[in-house]
Amino acid sequence: MSGPEESVVLAGIDGSASARNAAVWAAEEADRRSAVLRLVQAYLIPSPGITGPFVAGVRSGFQGQAEEWLDEAEAAVRERWPAARIERVVAEGNPVAVLLGESRGAELAVLGSRGLGGFTGLLVGSTAVALAAHAPCPVVVVRGRMPDDVPPATGPVVVGLDGAADSDEALEFACAAAAARKTSLTVVRTWNELSPDGTLRSMEIVPDEVAAGERCRIEGQLALWREKYPELRIDVEIVRGRPVRTLLEYGESARLVVVGSRGRGGFAGMLLGSTSQALLAHSTCPVAVVRPRSQP
Repeated sequence: MSGPEESVVLAGIDGSASARNAAVWAAEEADRRSAVLRLVQAYLIPSPGITGPFVAGVRSGFQGQAEEWLDEAEAAVRERWPAARIERVVAEGNPVAVLLGESRGAELAVLGSRGLGGFTGLLVGSTAVALAAHAPCPVVVVRGRMPDDVPPATGPVVVGLDGAADSDEALEFACAAAAARKTSLTVVRTWNELSPDGTLRSMEIVPDEVAAGERCRIEGQLALWREKYPELRIDVEIVRGRPVRTLLEYGESARLVVVGSRGRGGFAGMLLGSTSQALLAHSTCPVAVVRPRSQP
């Protein structure tokens, strides 16, 4: 196991191709951070309170399947990162509870966008919301536009800001991610207003006075990070439209989209209910969810 001072990047494994691709993505991130890659597989035994030879055999079967899935994930990682430092964890229990426990002390938790086995439905409905809302570290959902779900390797990092409590943490994560990838950062702020026909349209021009005020506020928030990352190109986009649709459009050419776990204004409810599910379900690039450090 990793030492108490070692950095850890966590990847949830369930036997799916999506999870294997997420493990490879996590391995690259672990390499950037000089971290250990922790591959985690969790399984649930039907009627866990029942004992006896039959249940013991079922448990053994689940454990064997888990080890096979970890073998496959490790092989996929080793093909790209042969020197990766890898830990393997097989645990019996609720997958979200297991991942939450293993993520304590981790720098990052990484998941695929489609699941099998223990992580079936992990990114659909309340399970994904619970993980993103309660994990003590940022959570990345790896999605890609290719048939095998390999995420894009070019383009900027995009961060959605709305002035909520976790905007600073999301911005800090996004700046570090863009700098590590030697790419640019695009800061997106949406502004909603009904169009003349009574509908909300995305990617429209924002009135000058609104844009100027928002840009001034965001530039004040960016001052620290421009100083810390002087070589990082940071573009600010003030856009009228729905937050999710706007981020999805910017995400089409991005390497990573970063959002906070709680929102207000333009991004209110971003990671609660159907809005977050739409972003996680339809993004064409990985999505990172960053919680405020002060949240329990």
